[in-house]
Amino acid sequence: MKRALKTKVIDPLTDFLDDEVLGGVVLLAAAITALVWSNSPWSDSYFDLWGSYLNLDLGAISINLDLQHWINDLLMAVFFFVVGAEIKRELVSGELKNRNDAAIPVIAAIGGVALPAILYTLIASGPAVDGWAIPAATDIAFAVGVLALLGDRVSNGVRVFLLTVAIVDDIIAIVIIAIFYGDGFSIGWAAFAAAGLLAVVLFQRLGVWRIWPYVPLAAIVWLGTYESGVHATIAGVALGLLVPARPFRGRDIHSKLEHMFHPVSAYFVVPLFALANAGIYLRDGVLGDALSSEITWAVIAGLVVGKTVGISVSALLALRFGSGTLPEGMKRVQVWGVASLGGIGFTVSLFITDLAFTDLSLVDGAKVGIFIGSIASAILGTILLLKTRDRRSEAPPTPVD
Repeated sequence: MKRALKTKVIDPLTDFLDDEVLGGVVLLAAAITALVWSNSPWSDSYFDLWGSYLNLDLGAISINLDLQHWINDLLMAVFFFVVGAEIKRELVSGELKNRNDAAIPVIAAIGGVALPAILYTLIASGPAVDGWAIPAATDIAFAVGVLALLGDRVSNGVRVFLLTVAIVDDIIAIVIIAIFYGDGFSIGWAAFAAAGLLAVVLFQRLGVWRIWPYVPLAAIVWLGTYESGVHATIAGVALGLLVPARPFRGRDIHSKLEHMFHPVSAYFVVPLFALANAGIYLRDGVLGDALSSEITWAVIAGLVVGKTVGISVSALLALRFGSGTLPEGMKRVQVWGVASLGGIGFTVSLFITDLAFTDLSLVDGAKVGIFIGSIASAILGTILLLKTRDRRSEAPPTPVD
């Protein structure tokens, strides 16, 4: 039993944490590079590069996007594929399998999405309201990276709680993107994408375990989703959810795909996304304009206040009414620190910003809010967790006579 638990749960979780921590470092380096580059004497080259157009001509179908949106629409599908596969594993054999264990993080995540959105809409007005989902997202890589810096000052239960909240947060964010941030809707193309997904299921029923036959089907699903008006990254999520979480034909396909795509996502796709999207020109009064903009403060309030209060109050109320339990080793007071780390919204927040706005002033204001709110949340969460760590574990051992 212990060996099975280690193989199916502990080892995958450890690998996931290792990838997320190092991925968070690479992501931070990419974001800093984007900020420095976009405000350097060579800033024009930054915006010219990501604004250059590439055309994909498939005969009857032509896709013409700038480089930034090729990354956002195509490469980020890989990121969302990994997210979908992680969700599948959590549902089958992870923290979301057991209803009692999952109840508190699920309730906390819902509160952590709802309150930031509400605070945002109370502050923002006009076209800025379209970005209501921006502060609703949590960046797993950065949040887990901050926890890693705390080392053994926090228990593994705290890490499990944060990961579970973030995964449920991702599920909600995916649903929001699919429903509210599409661009029209084509039933024909949606049916084309659905046919690709059904073909994947059929291949699995026929026992096809090699990966390469699924590649053209994945391309069909992506193309159909993109042309249908639903954001193309949803194709990645759908394909990830179809990955067998249990051994398939005697092979651990899930682990194989995870080890194949997770490093690509963590070390290449997401940092490249940050490099292409985190750049914002802050000179010539742009920063001052952003700091006086309601959208900036709406995002900050949503991330710092909305996430902290939304996650904490929801979790503590659920505990009060006996809806579930916290992971082993986690104290109730530590919920506040984890909730604050939930306000680190970077990757998906920037992603939703790109979907919500075309007005550059709104984009810049939202990005400044994301940067400030995420940094403030990281600092606040670190302080709260350090103040609530179990000092008894740090006490020197009692000498033996």
